[in-house]
Amino acid sequence: MPFTSDPAALMIAKKRSRKRLARSPAPSRMLAGWREYIALPALGIGPLIAKLDTGARSAALHAENIVIYQKDGHSRIRFDVPLDSSSRKVKSCDLMLSDERRVKNTGGGSELRQVVETELQLGEVSWQAQITLTNRTDMGVPMLLGRNTIRGRFVVHPGRSFVLSSALHGKRNGERR
Repeated sequence: MPFTSDPAALMIAKKRSRKRLARSPAPSRMLAGWREYIALPALGIGPLIAKLDTGARSAALHAENIVIYQKDGHSRIRFDVPLDSSSRKVKSCDLMLSDERRVKNTGGGSELRQVVETELQLGEVSWQAQITLTNRTDMGVPMLLGRNTIRGRFVVHPGRSFVLSSALHGKRNGERR
């Protein structure tokens, strides 16, 4: 906005500035619910319910029987992902170990978690994501997507669920959208 002491010119400049701001395109981000169905295509996992939590920093996946081992001079990790809470079906996975890092858990304590990198799909959007592995048995959903995982891709609606996945999976068991 140009510097001027003329009140009329200042008012016109302010209106022009507001119009430019209103017309500037917003970054391309889709609206997502606080719960969504996701897939991990490279692992053959999905659909899986995930909680989109902007208060959490990273992504976390419920994993069991975690084993770290060495192969050809590289650290790898084997783990099982339960596919259904009501059955004993699991998907066994084997990936490169990307990292190990300290993460603050829901109880406020710090724990060392293994990190893997794999493709994550939410709606029509797919990207490579870093995911920590942990026991989420008592968390209600098997996966959590934190703000660093969804940043720049989605805006989370705190009062709606399955916004992006409703067309694929329909409304389940009376769940609110």
